Amino acid sequence: MQIGDWAVLLTAATAAGWVDAVVGGGGLIILPTLFLVAPTIAPQTALGTNKLAAVAGTSASVVTFARKVPLRWRVLLPAAAIAAITAGIGAAAVSLIDRDLFIPIVMVVLVAVAVFVTLRPSIGVTLATHAPTRRKFILTVALAAGLIGLYDGLLGPGTGTFLIITFATLLGTEFVRAAAMAKVINCGSNVGALLFFGATGHIIWALGAAMAVGNVAGAIVGSHMALRNGAKFVRVVLLVVVVGMVIRLGWQQFG
Repeated sequence: MQIGDWAVLLTAATAAGWVDAVVGGGGLIILPTLFLVAPTIAPQTALGTNKLAAVAGTSASVVTFARKVPLRWRVLLPAAAIAAITAGIGAAAVSLIDRDLFIPIVMVVLVAVAVFVTLRPSIGVTLATHAPTRRKFILTVALAAGLIGLYDGLLGPGTGTFLIITFATLLGTEFVRAAAMAKVINCGSNVGALLFFGATGHIIWALGAAMAVGNVAGAIVGSHMALRNGAKFVRVVLLVVVVGMVIRLGWQQFG
């Protein structure tokens, strides 16, 4: 690759880190850019290289959020481990999935998310009147980690977004806290997928490490902006990113 290609990828990784920290969906920036710059790259290698950058970015987001947002680590850390396991399983099953069928399903879910958030302006902006019971909190987080972690290993884009919506809707968590929780789970799923792709030789380590630097920078800035501007800011970015993901996936599928 030429110097210009490296510059494009580092810029994309930085932008992806910012988006991922706020609402998730950074993979839809990095992955198309990788295929644009290196059109012959294998899909598994693109996913694995992206995961190397994503692990660094989500880790930076977790540290940034944790300094300001109280988190229930006794629940979130085991859930992150569950996400790591299911993401590894998902990564191993990538070649078995009919992606031409899978992507339209994801698009339908994303459209439903956009409609739901638009029609329910209080979701994620105001706290639930009654806090969820400990049992409901644990079950919700564990199930989300397992199912969405599996999706992250299989496809990936929008993982953080799905986690945020799940926590805001089912637990009544406001968006900033939901984003912080999502980053912990997403970090686990990224690690699980990364381990599989690394073990099977599907990572370009030098490129992934360089992209990780930009991803971390974007993640730190994005996390601080989410903390400073609050839930309404996150809600607006969420809607913009979801619409962008639908358009991007639609173009990929039908364009």
